[in-house]
Amino acid sequence: MASLPREPKADKASVRRHNLSLVLRTVHDAGETTRAAVAARVGLTRAAVSSLAEQLLEQGFLVESGKTFSGQAGRPGTVLKAADTGPAGLGVEINVDYVSVCVVDLAGADRVRVTEPLDNRAAEPDEVLARAAGIAARALRSAADLELRPVGARLALPGLVSSGTVRQAPNLGWNRVAADRLFGAALAKHRARPELPVASDNEANAAALAELWFGALGDVRSFLYLTGEIGVGGAIVVDGELLRGAHGFAGEIGHLPVDANGPLCRCGSRGCLEQYAGQSALLRSAGAADVEELARRADAGEPRAVTAVEEAGRMLGLALSGAVNLIDPEAVVLGGIYPRLMPRLGPAVDAELARRVVSGLWTPDAGRLRAASTSSSAARGAAAFVIRQVLADPLSYEP
Repeated sequence: MASLPREPKADKASVRRHNLSLVLRTVHDAGETTRAAVAARVGLTRAAVSSLAEQLLEQGFLVESGKTFSGQAGRPGTVLKAADTGPAGLGVEINVDYVSVCVVDLAGADRVRVTEPLDNRAAEPDEVLARAAGIAARALRSAADLELRPVGARLALPGLVSSGTVRQAPNLGWNRVAADRLFGAALAKHRARPELPVASDNEANAAALAELWFGALGDVRSFLYLTGEIGVGGAIVVDGELLRGAHGFAGEIGHLPVDANGPLCRCGSRGCLEQYAGQSALLRSAGAADVEELARRADAGEPRAVTAVEEAGRMLGLALSGAVNLIDPEAVVLGGIYPRLMPRLGPAVDAELARRVVSGLWTPDAGRLRAASTSSSAARGAAAFVIRQVLADPLSYEP
């Protein structure tokens, strides 16, 4: 009888590469910690962790904070933390009416932020991406002054994104746009060094990751994320990971029909959620010039504004109830323009969910409906995605 083939043994170099990532991720997640604490956490010997930490210190991924910490036994240990110079991530959110650029350091801190209002509906995709590259170039110069060197760029885009191409972005009017290539080429014109690797994702996915990594979710690891902008974007996080679907398009709740005979949507369908709960629909319904005016009038109890916000909340609850029944998340998080409208919007959403979630576990006093943290954004989530890649394999990047 033939014997089964043996699993190939990992060579020493690949084991060390894995362990470098393990130590770096552990220090990053802890914020500040000692070599002894890392060893206890990951199950390596103190000597092994010390050797790995010294390499990460030498290459600039870690720094010593100057603090010491005395544990239960042994001599005090020097505290390690992720470096606030060197490798960084560049995130670029391109939305219908603005571009936001963020540079995040290895510790996950938002170090550079540039946001400019722009009407991107009236321009061709290559022009929009060139504008965004110009804003990103300015952010990169500011990052260089802080001794930060982004090692990758990630775009956050409001549409169906796959393999660097925007398959469809109805509110921008984009179809089959090679966003990665066009942005990368435009950015290269602004910079002396070789162009950054560029990747892209849906903006709601990036915002959901920002909420997961930087928000106030506590122990919540499975949630639905909705972002209200000109349209409505959505993302699904399960056990701390994005649920992308077979083709990467999961979460498009903005185009879930809530009324089969409703108004025509830019996507070609009728009665999509964003025709009732998107920014444009809300402002039109309330007769408001902008979100701040709408919120101010709704807070003051002005009938037309209150009706517009509560009707949007009802439609959000209607759409979300199907998703909650299907996925059973721990929470629903509302981002974008919605946190500003929560005093009137939240109760309407909660009431609809309480009526329609079949488990009976959704009650308005359960705290499962949450406003997104003000510190999170799609640009920050996109930049942090680059940092997660560095943490996963630090030797792939020059410090």
